[in-house]
Amino acid sequence: MNNCVIECRNLETAYTASLHRPILNGISCQIKQGEFVVLLGLNGAGKSTLLRSLVGLVPLAKGEIHINGISVTPRTLPQIRRDVSMLFQGGGLIRQLSAVDNVLCGRLGMRTTWQTLFGFPKRDRHLAMDLLAQLGLKEQADQKTSQLSGGQQQRVAIARALIQSPQILLADEPITGLDVVACQQVMETLSELHTQQGMTIVTVLHDLGIAAKYGQRAIVLDAGRIVYDGLCENLQAQFAKC
Repeated sequence: MNNCVIECRNLETAYTASLHRPILNGISCQIKQGEFVVLLGLNGAGKSTLLRSLVGLVPLAKGEIHINGISVTPRTLPQIRRDVSMLFQGGGLIRQLSAVDNVLCGRLGMRTTWQTLFGFPKRDRHLAMDLLAQLGLKEQADQKTSQLSGGQQQRVAIARALIQSPQILLADEPITGLDVVACQQVMETLSELHTQQGMTIVTVLHDLGIAAKYGQRAIVLDAGRIVYDGLCENLQAQFAKC
């Protein structure tokens, strides 16, 4: 049985004049179920573009993406996004909503427009509260997210992603701008999702030390191409400038 959940074949984006090349320039890789993969590289290497392309947020000029055996197309995106959650840099939260209401926003894609007029059922609210409690945010559930620290906001964003019950979690620079303690809290949360729930995680990072500590496999990009795909061990020695 093929346990590959993400397969990219010769991905290429449109030519970018400022770079004198496509941002993605012939990317091919496979990610297996339950892997913790870190995308690394200098600014402009194509890390975030590759991550976003997996859920249809970046148009491709060439190539194919398959997730759980399904080709990523505009028609299949709603189905694919039920299995894949995206964690954006900075969290992407609605600052004037409470933490629990932000988490509940993760259920909107599973409800019809008509259903949303009546609010969320109690079971959804209970699930949102349980997720916040698991992430150490029970006391902050009713606070506006604008009042929370950066690390707390990012954990709210993780809870919002998890309420979708995804098989795959994509995280775009989830620790950028956070202090050392908050970075550790966020990375420990992702690590626990991987080790305890077997979730497939793909995250963009800049710090080689953090990648080596938490990641299982590294894919290093340079100028839109993969220059390394392997274990996270010895990354600092091999790519000290990433």
